[in-house]
Amino acid sequence: MNILQTDSQKLLDGVLALLSHKGIVTPDEITARIASTDAASPAQGARMVARAWLDPEFRALMLRDGTQAAEDSGIPMRGLPPLGVLENTETVHHLVVCTLCSCYPRAVLGYPPFWFKSAAYRARAVRDPRGLIGEWGTVLPAGVHLRVVDSTADYRWMVLPRRPAGTEGWTADQLAALVREGDMIGVTIPTIP
Repeated sequence: MNILQTDSQKLLDGVLALLSHKGIVTPDEITARIASTDAASPAQGARMVARAWLDPEFRALMLRDGTQAAEDSGIPMRGLPPLGVLENTETVHHLVVCTLCSCYPRAVLGYPPFWFKSAAYRARAVRDPRGLIGEWGTVLPAGVHLRVVDSTADYRWMVLPRRPAGTEGWTADQLAALVREGDMIGVTIPTIP
């Protein structure tokens, strides 16, 4: 086991040294990317959602250019696929799936949950999306259109959920605490505990 780790580490060190030598990336940039990857979590996306609920200009930016909104929130997006943001409304609810594998906006939401990658979720999201979200306790009114959106290697998606009623006057931290990972995928909706 140590031999494999040693060989793997030597290979990684060699690749990183070559990238640095060629001027493609600096050691500081590599360190920063590792730190941002380690810091990625649904809490980052939740902060973006809370900010969008409170700041109409940021909301407009988020819907127009999710990548720039993430960057403006301190989330590095360089070299990553573009981020699209889908707004849930009174008449449309979005559900994100990656039908091929597990394409996921990791910089904003962290690593995908195990169920997002499962064949069962991917198939049901396309075949029976209302039944799928119903198993999460999400029941949409009959007039709400459920739109399933496929995240791909070329374009990643997240959902801007609707702000729960009764949260007027709440701070960004209070609002962000309401937002769960599933809310930003579309399987759940934010609720007041």
